[in-house]
Amino acid sequence: MLYLASRSPRRNELLARLDIPFQVLDMEIPEVRAADESPEDYVRRVAQDKARAGLALVAGDPDAVVLGSDTEVVLGDRVYGKPADAGDAAAMLRSLAGHTHRVITVVALAAQGRQDAVVVESEVTFAAMDEAAIAGYVASGEPMGKAGR
Repeated sequence: MLYLASRSPRRNELLARLDIPFQVLDMEIPEVRAADESPEDYVRRVAQDKARAGLALVAGDPDAVVLGSDTEVVLGDRVYGKPADAGDAAAMLRSLAGHTHRVITVVALAAQGRQDAVVVESEVTFAAMDEAAIAGYVASGEPMGKAGR
């Protein structure tokens, strides 16, 4: 059985599109970057932590395969996470606007006796935004619950 170790509605939707049966594991994994951890290592660790923790939850299923994933927006050495509130979302948009940043996604799989992970990195150039555009986007609610937006 395939398990998704994520609360993300977007990941759930993407996996559902594959028409493969799976179950969602509702779990909370701390997402705190260590002081000496590179952005890439941080994203990889969080995705792998999710997959391993999910596997521990379904240890009674010998055929379990658990998918854990994490995506982060990175500008320089700063990892953006999900905005805490509208003010935080606006500040993130101000700092990203007019710059090129990286989006790092790691998908990790864990099963009995095996683990693997794939890293995908994209560069995104963000258009300049004035305060009205930032305010309008934040008011739409779109940035909430998504890393770096």
